[in-house]
Amino acid sequence: MARNKPVAKKLRLAKANKQKQAVPTWVMVKTFGRVRTHPKRRRWRRAKIKP
Repeated sequence: MARNKPVAKKLRLAKANKQKQAVPTWVMVKTFGRVRTHPKRRRWRRAKIKP
């Protein structure tokens, strides 16, 4: 990846970085374990972000 990125791309990458977090523990406790996985969870090698 280029060292100098356009601002829009940098913002998209930052947003995707925040979205890839796992489901918080308190959510699992609150929903009695019904919500365990994050539907939008992304692995860097499997699914790519739109450019």
